Amino acid sequence: MLTGAAVAHGHQERRYLKAVKYGMVRVGKTVLDRFQAAKRIGFDGIEVHRPSQIPISELKEASRRTGLPIHGVICSAHWRYPLSHADPAVRARCRRALEQAIRDAAELGATSVLLVPAVVNKQIPYDAAYKRSQEEIRKVIPVAEEQRVKVLFENVWNHFLLSPLEFAHYVDEFDSSAVGVYFDVGNVVNYGWPEQWIRILGKRIGKLDIKEYSRKKRDREGLWRGFQVEIGEGDCDWPAVRRALEEVGYAGWCTAEVPGGDEKRLRAILDRMNKVLPG
Repeated sequence: MLTGAAVAHGHQERRYLKAVKYGMVRVGKTVLDRFQAAKRIGFDGIEVHRPSQIPISELKEASRRTGLPIHGVICSAHWRYPLSHADPAVRARCRRALEQAIRDAAELGATSVLLVPAVVNKQIPYDAAYKRSQEEIRKVIPVAEEQRVKVLFENVWNHFLLSPLEFAHYVDEFDSSAVGVYFDVGNVVNYGWPEQWIRILGKRIGKLDIKEYSRKKRDREGLWRGFQVEIGEGDCDWPAVRRALEEVGYAGWCTAEVPGGDEKRLRAILDRMNKVLPG
């Protein structure tokens, strides 16, 4: 059974719907050009940042004219103004942006907002990040519930929620169906195994980001170079990932998060996604 988002947009019964981040599409000059290219290439949907300088009316019109759904929104403020910051004014700025992203998502027909829930660093202690971020997110949950948009926390390299057990506990403490997990497969490979995270996070997973990571490249060239490998050519065990996704009953959106480019490049990305996640 596909997610409600997939059914609502009229897709045929398929387990995985493939999407692209708006910024990856470097074709043409206008918003409509990018949507037309993504549709022509064969993507099922697209994901955008909000708030942003792009008028929401242009996004809505491009989606309407192409029939390409905007399945999700990415909060544009969570790195620069983290919800874990010591300054309440900084946290409030991110909270307001998150609330706007939720409202924009609802207007665009999207079902989720991707959120980096907190950042831990030398100045922001782990325990403080946990407490502050939950306090701020709880203030936003009523907006998400009202707009029927899920806030999905992504596992990123933010030095926070470093194990799937802790991640699951963090989500469960909200006791709300309006929050969940935006699971990034490639982000785990440096220090773990995606299939283990998937089984532990289970039904909390609302959507997937798709990219790769190579431990071999990391060891030879440096930590961040591990991401410089094509989907299917790193150390992610995709057959094991597929088995885990099937075991937890996941079906829905899978969005590429890799360097984009022209039509040739985007077709190659979609082809690789279809190979590692067929169906």
